[in-house]
Amino acid sequence: MVDFSVDTRGSEPVQIIDVKGYLDAHTAPELEGVFNKLIDEKKFQIVVNFSDLTYISSAGLGVFMAYVETMRENNGDIKFSNMNESVYNIFDLLGFPMLYEFYKDEKEAVEKFNQKGK
Repeated sequence: MVDFSVDTRGSEPVQIIDVKGYLDAHTAPELEGVFNKLIDEKKFQIVVNFSDLTYISSAGLGVFMAYVETMRENNGDIKFSNMNESVYNIFDLLGFPMLYEFYKDEKEAVEKFNQKGK
């Protein structure tokens, strides 16, 4: 069995997605389901907390690319937080820092959404 779990939490309007374990082709559909549910609920301000993610593949990266446009079209975004160096290096290698905002901690990412709303 693949070691992966995804949970959502947070108060309106910012939602937190906690990803844990291995995000790859086998587990990406679970994360896609979370994004689809948030879109159905009209929740478009998302912070993804990577503190417990140990591995991400191109399929995992593709999930974020698939949903960022929808979030932004609805005055939201996807922001990343709490990423360890090895996972960040994969995002960096593929140019994600030019497309997404990365934060050292979740609180900072949430505050960035709150500042935008003022």
